[in-house]
Amino acid sequence: MNWDETGPETDEPTGPVFDDRLVDADADGEDTAVEAALRPKDLDEFVGQEKVREQLDLVLKAARARGATADHVLLSGAPGLGKTTLSMIIAAEMNAPIRITSGPAIQHAGDLAAILSSLQEGEVLFLDEIHRMSRPAEEMLYMAMEDFRVDVIVGKGPGATAIPLELPPFTLVGATTRAGLLPPPLRDRFGFTGHMEFYAPAELERVVHRSARLLDVGIDVEGAAEIAGRSRGTPRIANRLLRRVRDYAQVKAEGTIDREIAAAALKVYEVDARGLDRLDRAVLGALLKLFGGGPVGLSTLAVAVGEERETVEEVAEPFLVREGLLARTPRGRVATPAAWAHLGLVPPQHGAKGQQGLFGA
Repeated sequence: MNWDETGPETDEPTGPVFDDRLVDADADGEDTAVEAALRPKDLDEFVGQEKVREQLDLVLKAARARGATADHVLLSGAPGLGKTTLSMIIAAEMNAPIRITSGPAIQHAGDLAAILSSLQEGEVLFLDEIHRMSRPAEEMLYMAMEDFRVDVIVGKGPGATAIPLELPPFTLVGATTRAGLLPPPLRDRFGFTGHMEFYAPAELERVVHRSARLLDVGIDVEGAAEIAGRSRGTPRIANRLLRRVRDYAQVKAEGTIDREIAAAALKVYEVDARGLDRLDRAVLGALLKLFGGGPVGLSTLAVAVGEERETVEEVAEPFLVREGLLARTPRGRVATPAAWAHLGLVPPQHGAKGQQGLFGA
């Protein structure tokens, strides 16, 4: 069987299932509950994203000075960087209620019409994963954003009638992890667009200190730095790691987190010094030990790890590529010299020559 073209012939899992990753940037049930208590309430309290924060502060202050509704806002960036938090801050700064929904929940134009028609004047509508909204609802949103009006179609066929429905002025805050999937007509209707960047370690240290204070956890500077360095530039992951380290410190130590406690705790949870977890290391380990550093096809690599092709491509690879540990080439996946160094392995002679041509090292 050619594994680069055909996957395993069974639907049963062929290896470990990585659905409970501590370094997953998506929120689970526990994150949702805890994040509500940890979210900053205003822009002054919000850590990081200096440019977006400064620009958004001007937009909101100008709207308040005019006594007008704020412009529609589009926030893009990876999961866990604070898009939902900023939407709540926008509502708080404008002293307005907020309605929260998501693109996948709006599959018909009628779903969107029902939400829009129930909005109050000045209300903030937060639409998460806006790029996943259905096309008919998306086209209805154009008129709602621009003219604060929607046409509700009653009946079908030649007898159908469009009933115009006036909407109160509102602010739409759209969030997306894939801004490139938004059609230009929708992007153009947002008055302000902000792209959320990954956080620097120093910014994540401030996030960890602030969260530790709110959770009533003792932590020193080096302990916060250790957690921040393994958080993949993402506040949500930093907060999750902090909670797990807190548990370890309460059971194994005196409750105070220092560098040694943080490192020992994250070793238990299999998160290494660069933020790689067991799935990341499994992918790198297979690439290096079984295939000499590559190039190797994605399907073959996925079979070697015992995971689905999509899991390797969409869950593990983005961070490995961003860290410079793996490269996607036309011939397949290739490990970089940094990957060999990180796992403490020596590349074979033929692998070193091939990589020298690819990476100039």
